[in-house]
Amino acid sequence: MPAATALLRESPAARTGLSIAVATGAYGVSFGALGTASGLGVLEVCALSLLTFSGGSQFAFIGVIAGGGSAASAAGASTLLGLRNGVYAMQINALLRPRGWRRLAAAHVTIDESTATALAQEDRAEQARGFWVAGLGIFLLWNLTTLVGALAGDAMGDPQRWGLDGAAVAAFLGLLWPRLRGREPWAIAAVCAAVTVLCIPLVPPGVPILVAAAVAATIGWLQLRRERTAPTGVGA
Repeated sequence: MPAATALLRESPAARTGLSIAVATGAYGVSFGALGTASGLGVLEVCALSLLTFSGGSQFAFIGVIAGGGSAASAAGASTLLGLRNGVYAMQINALLRPRGWRRLAAAHVTIDESTATALAQEDRAEQARGFWVAGLGIFLLWNLTTLVGALAGDAMGDPQRWGLDGAAVAAFLGLLWPRLRGREPWAIAAVCAAVTVLCIPLVPPGVPILVAAAVAATIGWLQLRRERTAPTGVGA
C-alpha cells in the first residue's frame, strides 16, 4: 500500500486527475442548490448525482423540471446528453480493458474529464492512473458537494455567481490544450467551436455539443477513409 501511494504521488497523470477532480467536483455545489430550487428534494438531488453521475445530463434534467416539463421529458433530455458517455466507454474499454467489477466501476465513472485525462497520457499505466484518479475523485467530490449545495439551498444565493462553472471549463481546457498539436487538430477544434456557437440559439440546451461531436466524428471518419484509400507506394 505505501508503494502504491508513493507511485500515485509521483504520477503526473494522478496529479492532473486530482486537479481536475477538485475543479470539477466543486461545481457539484451548484447542481445541489439548483436541484432543490427546481422543486426536487434533497434525497432526489443526491440520488441523481449518485446514479446518473453526468453533470450535463443532470443539469438538463433539473432544467426541464424547473421549466415545468414532465419527468419523462426530463429523462429524455438527460439521456440524449448522456449518449456521449457511451462513445467514451468504447474508447476506455479498448484503452484500459478493465475486467470484473472494475468494468462496472469504469462504466460509471466514464465522463468527459476522466476520459480526457486518460487520453492525454502516452504511457498505458499513466492512462489508467489518470482515468481512475479523475473518475473516482470527481465522483466522491461531486456527490459530497451536491449534498452540501442541496442542504444549503437558498442560503448560498445564486450559485452561478460563484464562477464554479468557469473553473471546471478552464481546468478541462487546460487538460486538452497539450493535445492540440499541429494545424489539423486546431482546425477541427475551430470548426467544432463555430458549429457549437451557431447551434446554441437554434436547438435545445445540450444539443450543440452533440452536433459538434458528430461533426468531429465525421471529419475523423473522412480522414481515416482518405488514409486507407491513399496509395501506399509508387509503382515501378
